[in-house]
Amino acid sequence: MVERLGAQELREKDVWVSLTDLQLDITSVVSSVKSPKAGAVVLFAGTTRDNFDGKPVTHLEYSSYVPLALKTMLSIAQTVKEKHALTAVSMVHRLGVVPVEEESILIAVSAPHRHAAWKGGEEALELCKEKVEVWKLEEFGGDEGGVWRSNRDVQKGI
Repeated sequence: MVERLGAQELREKDVWVSLTDLQLDITSVVSSVKSPKAGAVVLFAGTTRDNFDGKPVTHLEYSSYVPLALKTMLSIAQTVKEKHALTAVSMVHRLGVVPVEEESILIAVSAPHRHAAWKGGEEALELCKEKVEVWKLEEFGGDEGGVWRSNRDVQKGI
């Protein structure tokens, strides 16, 4: 595990996973999967919205058991890369407070062809939400406060 200012990461050949307290950088994540062998790059950016289930959301706050979460993310990225014959995979999840309109997760994949990239990117996201040891506080503000949730608590594809 490598620690850099505000971030911890694991890297293996053509796979990069990271947890960070810093604002996410879309350009660097996309650049990390680019390759002359890849004809397709797919990026998913999960962004904090201003509402949940009819309630106003002021921000999200993410917490994690970092060593285990990074290992889980790396395993997911390696599995999806192999299954879909991807060229490269990057997964970066933000920790701490994430204001409305900012990204909490970026997943980028590259592949020789678009079909594999689309499928691989979607599977990486769903497995990340299902398995990675990250929890979020949805802060509603006012008297209601917030609710802690596991990513697993959210329905698939929503």
